[in-house]
Amino acid sequence: MNLLWAVLLLVATCVVSVGVMLAVRRRAPEGSYFSDGDRASGVFGVLATGFSVLLGFIIFLAFTSYDESRSGAETEATTVSQQLETAQFLPADTASELNGELVCYARWVVGPEWDAMADGSLDSSINPWGAAMYRTMKSADPQTATEQSAYDRWMDQTVERQQARVSRIQGAEGIIPLPLWLVLFTISVVIFVYMLFFADRAERARTQALLMGSVSTVICLLLMLVVFFDHPHGHGVGRLHPTAMERTLRLMDAQFEVADVSLEVPCDDRGTPR
Repeated sequence: MNLLWAVLLLVATCVVSVGVMLAVRRRAPEGSYFSDGDRASGVFGVLATGFSVLLGFIIFLAFTSYDESRSGAETEATTVSQQLETAQFLPADTASELNGELVCYARWVVGPEWDAMADGSLDSSINPWGAAMYRTMKSADPQTATEQSAYDRWMDQTVERQQARVSRIQGAEGIIPLPLWLVLFTISVVIFVYMLFFADRAERARTQALLMGSVSTVICLLLMLVVFFDHPHGHGVGRLHPTAMERTLRLMDAQFEVADVSLEVPCDDRGTPR
């Protein structure tokens, strides 16, 4: 949900809720439908408190997932950069292949994989260049102590990269289950209906509009915040972008240029195999 659609949804929600409130107000008795306003306010306080506590825990859970996806993307990008350095201490043929495959891995993350996360279609897909690096390392034959040490270090970094990737993609399909969404929307409807019983034709229309508009605005904003944190990847304001991996790609290009390494990249700019 981008910013424009969020604003339109918020405005539409307020207009509908205020319109319904004013329509009910026309036939409402003086003093609202409740004969005891204090008792009704107390019940409403219980409803609002229960909703806010539940929503607070959900937002905390969703934000935690959002932050883990962000930190996972940064850790993955850092690990890819470190693996590039480690690869230079492996046998020359292996290092040459790994250099190109690491670049393609990063390009695939920035391109097709990030697009799939944005539209929720990533599912259980793997990065094909991760598998390519596995095959390359499987055929490697380290001889010297330096090469063997680099081989061990590469395998450790591979585990770190895979764990970081899992953290990055865990929120792509949302972490809040459907029953929880049903509970949130049901409570929202209950609060909305309960507010209608506070309709009072003796009060001014603007007061009644403010009463309903403020409550509906707060509830709508909180629900949209949950939706935002539940789907952190995308192209809207505040969404997670592959900034860290894009920075790693630029660092790779700079390192290859400084080291005067002739690189044969087996993929195009989006990581698709040639």
